[in-house]
Amino acid sequence: MIRFINEHRDRFGVELICQVLRPAVRGFLTSRGYRAAVKRPPSARRLQDDLLVPEIARLHAENYGVYGRRKMHALMRRQGWVIGRDQTERLMRLAGVRGVRKPKRVFATKSDPALQRPTDLVNRRFTADGPRRLWVCDVTYVATWSGFAYVAFVTDVYSRRIVGWNVAATLKAEILPMQALDMAAWDAGGDLTGLTHHSDHGSNYMSMVYTDRIVELGAVPSTGTVGDSYDNALAEAINNLYKTELIRQRGPWRTVEQVELATLEYVWWWNNQRLHGELDMRTPVEVEHTYYAGLESAHPAPAGQGSR
Repeated sequence: MIRFINEHRDRFGVELICQVLRPAVRGFLTSRGYRAAVKRPPSARRLQDDLLVPEIARLHAENYGVYGRRKMHALMRRQGWVIGRDQTERLMRLAGVRGVRKPKRVFATKSDPALQRPTDLVNRRFTADGPRRLWVCDVTYVATWSGFAYVAFVTDVYSRRIVGWNVAATLKAEILPMQALDMAAWDAGGDLTGLTHHSDHGSNYMSMVYTDRIVELGAVPSTGTVGDSYDNALAEAINNLYKTELIRQRGPWRTVEQVELATLEYVWWWNNQRLHGELDMRTPVEVEHTYYAGLESAHPAPAGQGSR
């Protein structure tokens, strides 16, 4: 009520505002009560709100404007603020921000019934004992003013880190998914022995040039059943988040190159800064660092080799 009077007092006057609204709004201030409230020093809660609301707005904007109450609460705690979840929700309302909502849309790739398909080695169990054990791959698309931009992601199931990606104006296997796979393989040192590569039945993933590349790198190919989106649910969920958090937030898109640059920035944020609920509000990079630190502590280097 104080804020409302402050915003309109110069136009209508305090006396008239209080006189008109007092019968309509239960508990509305009298003009005398308003002047007493204005002279009263701000409360500790008001001072804290004045400090935290701009911080909430800044952090929300820095994370693509997509965080809801849970992730904003976790982020504020990581920043060192002692704050509750309900308080975070209230401050988000004051800051005029809220989490983004995911639409229930599914993009299905086109399969080639004439191709021989690998068996399903995952069976909807999207878990792994460590990094570089199971990768899921999928393709999505972005409409631009100059045509479609196709986007391929390779994601490590253990850490949810996007280890390979590519944006192109074509779905050709040797251009779109192959370059994403090669990026992921390069990051892994070029040897994928013991790794399972899981995808859907898209013709680009089932092409001979692509499946030969998987085997050449030492990985084992795996695919789900035909027409069943749940058999590659994790990869499709990542596509959905990509479309929700970046594409629909920042569009319209003019060119494929614009989408490529934005995807580069988004992948860095996803891996290094985005908090994932499935990872106990940690980032993929933090999860992998914790895993490898645990291996080092379990198998310490021999004396004299630690500083090499």
